[in-house]
Parts: sequence; C-alpha cells; structure tokens
Amino acid sequence: MSMPKVTYFDFCRSRGEEVRLALAIAGVAFEDNRIGRDEFAQIKQDLTFGSLPVFEFPGHGHFAQTNAILRLIGRTHGLHPDDPWDGARHDAVLEACEDLRQRLSATSRIADATEKKAARQALASDFIPRWAQGIEHLLGQGPLVGGTQPAVADIKIYIVEKALSDGTYDDIPTTVLDQFPRLQAVARRIASHPAVHAWYATKT
Repeated sequence: MSMPKVTYFDFCRSRGEEVRLALAIAGVAFEDNRIGRDEFAQIKQDLTFGSLPVFEFPGHGHFAQTNAILRLIGRTHGLHPDDPWDGARHDAVLEACEDLRQRLSATSRIADATEKKAARQALASDFIPRWAQGIEHLLGQGPLVGGTQPAVADIKIYIVEKALSDGTYDDIPTTVLDQFPRLQAVARRIASHPAVHAWYATKT
C-alpha cells in the first residue's frame, strides 16, 4: 500500500465521508475503498471494533473510531489545534456531533412507525435546538470553529447539518437548524471550500 486508504460504505452523510473530506481538504491523495453491506459482513469480525470507517496508513497500520481518525489527520495536516485548551473546544464539537448522531441512529432502530415518528419529533423540538445552540457557543469568535481556517470540527458540523437539512431523517423538518445561522454558515463555508467542491465534482 503506497498511500492512505479509507474503507467505508458508499454513503456521503456520515462518518466515513468526514474522513474523506478531511483528507481532501488536507490535499492528501488516498484510496477511497467503498464497500457494500455483504463485504462488510465478511470483514466485520476482523475489524478492531467491528465497525467502519477504517483508516490505513503505510507503516502505521489500521486506525478505527472516526473522531480519533479525524484528530490524527487534523494534527498532522493543520486541521486540529496543537494548543490543548483550544483542542478541547474542538474536541467538544466532535463529541457533540457524535452524541447527536447516536441519538438519531437510535430512532432508526425503532420498528414501530408511530413510535419512531414521535421520537424524531421529540429530537427536533428539544434536543436538536439545544445541541445547535451549544455548537454555536463553541464556535467562539468564528466564523469557523478555528477562526478563519477549516478544521476537522467544521467538517463534522457540515456533514451533520447536511444530513438534517436534506431530509435524510423522516419526521425531522429540514428547517430544524434555520434558527442557527452561524452553524449553517460553517456548513456553507465547508461546502464551498475548493477541495470539497472538487471532491464532489469527481463523484457526480
């Protein structure tokens, strides 16, 4: 293997896409290994935590857990702060996004349609607005989490905002984040980043 490799599903609304975009913004060429559910079932028992994404780097082995991968890429390519105090603020954004994602994923496992709808409506009316308010607080002076330069924390916000605003989750209004312009501005800045624009231009 002569270049880094990212293994994830062919899906652009979740964890693996965050890793892909971090590498794209960092200007790092990598192997984009997209697999299906059948192939995942075959390799799952060999994965460190039985989950994706997996990041492989020549000479350093395999890495799991999305936020750990993002921090690794961020620290080695100027997309995550070296200062421990500022780093903790960025880490809080990463973990908050995962917290929201876990709650959203939990609703997807609810079999009863009425119960699922109620659970998602409850998230939309209470948890998601409080979450978004917290994210905007963590932005500091902005406009991005780290000021004017993109960080992996901004990529995380972008992917979550994208999933919420494009109707990925039934019964959660696509307008749920309309009251949070600073959060939306982060998402727009990442979406318009030249490397991100170029990345999606190759995927259409």
